[in-house]
Amino acid sequence: MPKMPKEASIPPAEVAAYRPTRADDAYSLIRSEILRGNLAPGSRLKIEELQARYTYSNTPLREALNRLSGEGLVRADGRRGFSVSSVSVEDFRDLCRFREVLETAAIRASIENGDDEWETEIIASHHRLEIVEKERARERGAHAETWTDRHKMFHHALISACGSQRHIAIWSDMFDQAERYRRISAERPGKPRNARTEHKELAKLAVARDPAAIDLLREHVLRTERNVLMILQGLEGDGG
Repeated sequence: MPKMPKEASIPPAEVAAYRPTRADDAYSLIRSEILRGNLAPGSRLKIEELQARYTYSNTPLREALNRLSGEGLVRADGRRGFSVSSVSVEDFRDLCRFREVLETAAIRASIENGDDEWETEIIASHHRLEIVEKERARERGAHAETWTDRHKMFHHALISACGSQRHIAIWSDMFDQAERYRRISAERPGKPRNARTEHKELAKLAVARDPAAIDLLREHVLRTERNVLMILQGLEGDGG
């Protein structure tokens, strides 16, 4: 029986380097709360209240908030402290256009470079998404968190063979920020749309290496933009 490698063979310093800090944990938690709408746009982020809510001390919370400020999700004001960044039609439009550029370039490269594993992941991620979309069709509003996660996993699979981890990291951030807007508009009626059919066709075209997948993905993003913008503009017109 082969001997297992000794734990001492891995330098303790290297193991420690991969361990998230308290500031990392606070950043991930607050970021998730903002993206999911649990911390509303424009709301104040008082350190004392965050300490009580998340049980982190002052230092990791400030580090997390400064990091989120760099991403544009939190606004830092020298006099008023921190607050969740507000939402606007202009910001959402900008996010969607940037996402369109990133995602279409990445799927083009993935169609050219993708291997069998890339195709397999598209099929598998679409299958997982299809399962939850069927459930949501039967019960409106159900499985929202699962759908959100699987929807991003599917879009990630489509572009995962683009050859650039930096490209994917930037796309991921833009996708998450756009998701904040989608959630704000999710409970309000928009233009009827069959996104489930769009996802199915995207998977089919991508696996077939059909360049038509690029144009369909672009239109898929723009349809989301038009639908959410219609609702956002209505909210701004109503003053809320």
